Amino acid sequence: MGGRLEGKVAIVTGGTSGIGCRTVEMFVEQGARVLIAARRDEVGQALAERLGVNACFVRTDVTLEEDVQAMVAAAVERWGRVDCLFNNASSGTTDAPVDDMPYADFKAALELQIGSVFLGIKHVVPVMKRQGGGNIINNASIAGLSVGYGSMTYSTGKAGVIHMTRCLAIALGEHGIRLNCISPGGIVTPIFLGGRQYEMPEEEVAGALAGLRELYDDKIPLRRAGTPDDIAHAAVYLASDESRHVSGENLVVDAGTWLGRSAQYQAQWAAWRRAAMFGG
Repeated sequence: MGGRLEGKVAIVTGGTSGIGCRTVEMFVEQGARVLIAARRDEVGQALAERLGVNACFVRTDVTLEEDVQAMVAAAVERWGRVDCLFNNASSGTTDAPVDDMPYADFKAALELQIGSVFLGIKHVVPVMKRQGGGNIINNASIAGLSVGYGSMTYSTGKAGVIHMTRCLAIALGEHGIRLNCISPGGIVTPIFLGGRQYEMPEEEVAGALAGLRELYDDKIPLRRAGTPDDIAHAAVYLASDESRHVSGENLVVDAGTWLGRSAQYQAQWAAWRRAAMFGG
């Protein structure tokens, strides 16, 4: 029996860690051929080799238009089409007070959070129009739905991703192109370390994430920290023909977190985030 994505060609950005890596693995398990797009050459090549002939790696900085264009071209050259693009690449962004924030930092944050999504869509849409359809999944966040789940720049970018998804679901529907979002919340991944994970010893990263997992297990409504698998399963559904009548939706995968939280949770989350991202 074939998998749920049998015969499909997918691109996953930010595909070498956390949610992206697990999605790549699950897509391949379900029969897709997957182009892994990320910046870390050694890690990406190793992942592609481990997954075999149905995976390849292309070094991509998703904030550079020429890289994104080359990423899409590489998938078409290798497999002839692109059925699904998962715009997943992201990172924590500046949390400086607005009156101290350089405008260059603000622009850089939005280039990553929403500009990269725009570029991915821009360059994959012509391919999908030619082949008569396709499927775009954008990774957003509950930070784009409510205040207090991320920095101002991160939250603003993710809110924009959600709304751009809805706008383009209308604009591109006549071409058979579906667009949907996933909004994670309470998923334990290194993104919450704001880039510091690449400078920290592995045991420190593991310790920091263990603290976050303990907080989530105790405070979010289902009392269970989310894992990359939870988002990857959602991505498989949206990438599959099972969701062929679903477009313009924002699938929230957060154990009910954004519906409401206690003041105690909010204070503990803020304290963990300061310690994890800024070391104090």
